Amino acid sequence: MRRLLCAAFISVATLAAACQHVTMSDPKPVPGHVTDLDAFHRFIGTHPTPEQFRKAYPDVTLVLPGQISTREFRTNNSRYFAELGGDGKIVGGKFM
Repeated sequence: MRRLLCAAFISVATLAAACQHVTMSDPKPVPGHVTDLDAFHRFIGTHPTPEQFRKAYPDVTLVLPGQISTREFRTNNSRYFAELGGDGKIVGGKFM
């Protein structure tokens, strides 16, 4: 009985450890500018890396903190100024 309990505990611990290493698969690219803001905000809520952002929205210019960019007014959601978390992932931002 004790061996069975130990084996069950080790199995659960192994599964829990495996779940911590799950990575987000590459998102399907969305061509053009952002038109579905709800889907875009859900994507940003997953805290993607800049590389994942560029793969998901290849036609949107991603401006990271510290990058130099012009500030012309755009109304087509074609340029996103990202805010990064401590781990370098996108945690928010705004279109400009």
